[in-house]
Amino acid sequence: MGHITSKDAYKNLEERINWFTQGAPPSDSLYKILQILYTETEAKRVALLPVRPFTAKKTAKIWNISEGEAETFLEHLCEKALLVDSFYKGVRQFVMPPPMAGFIEFALMRTRGDIDQKYLSELYYQYMNVEEDFVKDLFFATETHLGRVYVQEPILTNDNTIHILDYERASYIIEEATHIGLGVCYCRHKMLHAGHPCEINAPLDVCLTFGNVARSLAENGQHARLIDKKEAMDVLERSYAANLVQIGENVREAPAFICNCCGCCCEALQAARKFSPMQPVATTNYIPKISKECAGCGKCEKVCPVLAISMQKNKEGKAVAQVDHEVCLGCGVCVRSCPQNAIEFLRREVQVITPVNSTHRFVLQAIEKGTLQNLIFDNQAFANHRAMAAVLGVILKLPPLKQMMASKQFKSIYLDKLLSDKRAKRL
Repeated sequence: MGHITSKDAYKNLEERINWFTQGAPPSDSLYKILQILYTETEAKRVALLPVRPFTAKKTAKIWNISEGEAETFLEHLCEKALLVDSFYKGVRQFVMPPPMAGFIEFALMRTRGDIDQKYLSELYYQYMNVEEDFVKDLFFATETHLGRVYVQEPILTNDNTIHILDYERASYIIEEATHIGLGVCYCRHKMLHAGHPCEINAPLDVCLTFGNVARSLAENGQHARLIDKKEAMDVLERSYAANLVQIGENVREAPAFICNCCGCCCEALQAARKFSPMQPVATTNYIPKISKECAGCGKCEKVCPVLAISMQKNKEGKAVAQVDHEVCLGCGVCVRSCPQNAIEFLRREVQVITPVNSTHRFVLQAIEKGTLQNLIFDNQAFANHRAMAAVLGVILKLPPLKQMMASKQFKSIYLDKLLSDKRAKRL
């Protein structure tokens, strides 16, 4: 009976994780991963938690324990980076992060002895790099992407800098951040333990988190180290020098992270290589153009993280670089590596649209995946008017087609009434 109870605990947790717009497809590997990250008691309790932020008081009612005991247990989960805490009007709240960017990565963002990180890394490799269902769901299940690429600012010309927007600059994100955390790159840490060390020997300590996520990870369990803006800019410079690609949360306002990624370890860049020409992340608004001065040295081909550049013979029989614009991320690594300055960076003709904030992104992804109701009604069916207002506010600003999709999913008289009122005002 105990064995059945244990299995049910992790099965319920798996189902709870899949209430997120971004889920985790079931498999034996996932079951083993959850067993490493969660004790049976933790799995049972976390499976009961709401999707939206919750307090210790609410948790105590769900778990049928005292508020003090609930707070202590929640703090323990924060120390394991299985929850993230925040403060709203002086009240401490907690939320379960999604699998990625979330608790899967947090487990390897520092060296720790409470879990077997080598065994966990091997399971991660099996689950993500071999089985692939998780990666396909993560990067290709929705039109709106989890991450977006930042252009490498040092390679931009004066003409380029006139047109680049603030939110397209990694440096601007750093300048605006209230907190900045620095941790170990989960991808390279995982691949190192799994027996596939980074092919370009890229630095490990370049994972940047921002805002409340950075504060929570630093204060609870030291999964990240709080740093100042100068050190964060140094991290960017080291990453530029190592030909790494900057991939951050796909939002304009207050992104939670910027990863500095290599093509051999990063799941997103590996997906770009494996499932080309499908794009796993949103590209920058730039595209490289090879000039006639190309000497055919092939350096740009070697450094391209997604294999978007190949050497092709021109009419004269000379090998020159050629860019596949369907695959290119517009990161700028190739421009930096060209010894002839033969690569020009141009603004794309069709501009990439970036969601305003995390709520905007969540709603778009939920509509596209058919899970919008999970953002508004969780498995405890507790109403939260502030959360509902935020979600509905985003829906009301969407194009009519997206609103129609949202209405069909939500099946709410209230939402239909709001949308019909909005349409009536247009007429």
